[in-house]
Amino acid sequence: MGRRVRPRALRLNEKLFQIRKAYGLSQSEIINRLGLAGELTQSDISAFEREPDDRWSREPALPHLLCYARFARIPLEVLVDPELELPDRLSPDPQHGVVDHSAKKLKKPSRKSSKTR
Repeated sequence: MGRRVRPRALRLNEKLFQIRKAYGLSQSEIINRLGLAGELTQSDISAFEREPDDRWSREPALPHLLCYARFARIPLEVLVDPELELPDRLSPDPQHGVVDHSAKKLKKPSRKSSKTR
């Protein structure tokens, strides 16, 4: 028996990256701000932010997505619906009040290898 491939939320990786960059956080820092220290590692965040066709990419569990949405104060639907954009202005970080609104325009560079598979 084969396994069906689960559909992936398009652009989710891009939105998670934009949220982290908008708040000026490293991958380790976002884990702490999300309250997920001990649950996630820096390599988990890296995998969440990779392009979906990258073999090392992963999607966060639903409770982790909910943490992202609550942290950025946006509806969860905005994260998972590829047709919805992040708001132009994210809410200030509750701990520091700093948001880099220019990060919204950032796109994570593709990590595609030059090797053919």
